[in-house]
Amino acid sequence: MISANNVTLRVGKKALFEDVNIKFTEGNCYGLIGANGAGKSTFLKILSGQLEPTKGEVAITPGERLSFLQQDHFKYDEYPVLDTVIMGNARLYEIMKEKEVIYAKEDFTEEDGIKASELEAEFATMNGWEAESDAASLLNGLGIDTELHYKYMKDLTGPEKVKVLLAQALFGNPDILLLDEPTNHLDLDAIAWLEEFLINFDNTVIVVSHDRYFLNKVCTQIADIDYGKIQLYAGNYDFWYESSQLLIRQMKEANKKKEEKIKELQEFISRFSANASKSKQATSRKRALEKIQLDEIKPSSRKYPYIDFRPNREIGNEVLTVEGLSKTIDGEKVLDNISFTLGHDDKVAFVGSNELAKSVLFKILIGEMEPDEGTYKWGVTTSQAYFPKDFGGEFDNDYNITEWLTQYSEEKDVTYVRGFLGRMLFSGEDGVKKVKVLSGGEKVRCLLSKMMISGANVLLLDEPTNHLDMEAITALNNGMIKFPGVILFTSRDHQIVQTTANRIMEIVPGGHLIDKITTYDEYLENDEMARKRQTYSVQTEEND
Repeated sequence: MISANNVTLRVGKKALFEDVNIKFTEGNCYGLIGANGAGKSTFLKILSGQLEPTKGEVAITPGERLSFLQQDHFKYDEYPVLDTVIMGNARLYEIMKEKEVIYAKEDFTEEDGIKASELEAEFATMNGWEAESDAASLLNGLGIDTELHYKYMKDLTGPEKVKVLLAQALFGNPDILLLDEPTNHLDLDAIAWLEEFLINFDNTVIVVSHDRYFLNKVCTQIADIDYGKIQLYAGNYDFWYESSQLLIRQMKEANKKKEEKIKELQEFISRFSANASKSKQATSRKRALEKIQLDEIKPSSRKYPYIDFRPNREIGNEVLTVEGLSKTIDGEKVLDNISFTLGHDDKVAFVGSNELAKSVLFKILIGEMEPDEGTYKWGVTTSQAYFPKDFGGEFDNDYNITEWLTQYSEEKDVTYVRGFLGRMLFSGEDGVKKVKVLSGGEKVRCLLSKMMISGANVLLLDEPTNHLDMEAITALNNGMIKFPGVILFTSRDHQIVQTTANRIMEIVPGGHLIDKITTYDEYLENDEMARKRQTYSVQTEEND
């Protein structure tokens, strides 16, 4: 068990947390949620001991081991991948290194033998002999091929490093596991593996994530940070949302009844306070009035943007025809003879582990890159708006936010443009903020404003949820569902893919395309069944 007792954290004069008291118990997975800036990551740092609170303390059951997901992707660059994972259990790794030093001695003494014996006994109790195989199993589950296990961390890509650090946090069955955005940079297969791992994990987990489907799948309780406090709710994310909305509605209804009673009492007092025969009753009503207390309903720190993509023109039957597209990047064929046709009702999710292939396809379709072979043709009634995965260049200028968006608007009236910015929570002085100093989330909201103001009837979105908080992701999801045009998109957010797409296209290794008219969950189910059939077929052949 881990608990926070009267924890307060002040940043300058502002209290991020105030007298927080909360217990996290064994066997539960807690989703730590809250608006951007509410202090989710900060609270995890306090729990892990990386940050000291201004007041209060964190208590951990004696003898329990805490593990957390490291955020420094360069910290272990000089270590082999397998060693990095095993370092997740610091004491076990220390024993391994001590043993190596002792056994490497040429003048091995009796004292060394005793020490080695003690280390071997402790090593055995910690399942040290299974350490390498356990580490390898975690890495394989997360999609790190065996050939990479003995390379140095510095030789891995950024997403591969993230997976190794996640394996490190999971290694050795920690008693308390703290995970800050563990699904970031994971492909959908790795996320699915992590979900199953956490569902079957028996100890305490506290996880911060913007992935609603992930929280629904793994969480048994939700810890909601709002108003500088943390409130526990039993159940997953959807249950929290319904519960919190119900609580607010109940408080509003209770207040409404109290307000009606107050008005009734005030009217009686006003009418009869000067009447001698009614003065006793009026005094009684005054005492009753003084006892009525309205429930304080604080405004939440959560703010939901309003995302509404409205096409200026209705789309025709001919939307997009792609024939024989091929593209090789740095010697790798990422697209190989891809062909498909889109109709006016299609909302297509592109899936698959090769993220480069999906981004390259989008760049070709939007005209930013030429294919090596093949053609594509947009219908005459179509207009496209594009959200790029790498959008740094969009903001490399001296425009303020209003000026930046105005250049993409046919209507140059400042009030009109600011209306679109206001929907994305940019108000007042935000309009004159320079785009080059915006945060990642602010830049994404600017790009979504640009797509809304375009009036396009075809949207191409390449990982639009990166950098967004839960509220903005929910708003984007609703906007995509309501959009009456065609969407081509990629996303790691399972819920967005499941609720938006009616067609799934997977670009498999080698650059080929699998195209299915289906929902995402049905696609995954059929894919899993196909894998099981393939495994069964291989086993049958081996038995024969």
